[in-house]
Amino acid sequence: MQRPNAAQYAYGSAVVVLATAALLLLTGATGPPGIAVCCLAGLLLGVLVAVTMPGGTRPVKSPGTTPAPSAAESGNDAARTPAAQVGAGADARTGR
Repeated sequence: MQRPNAAQYAYGSAVVVLATAALLLLTGATGPPGIAVCCLAGLLLGVLVAVTMPGGTRPVKSPGTTPAPSAAESGNDAARTPAAQVGAGADARTGR
């Protein structure tokens, strides 16, 4: 499952607030059980809107998933080796 985007958060939050306020006004609930039911219904509606809303058309890019360029694209026929990581050890952090 993909992560929700900003629009899904925004629409879901707006639906929670507006649905809860509308339910509280329409039902006239004043006791704790009635208020809790209205809040739960608003939360469920907001989650339903956020989940059913279509996501973005572009896939989420995560680090390390980009394909390596081919030899023709890189312009170099020699095999490439990764460079050594400098300053990644404990001695770089502590100064020892």
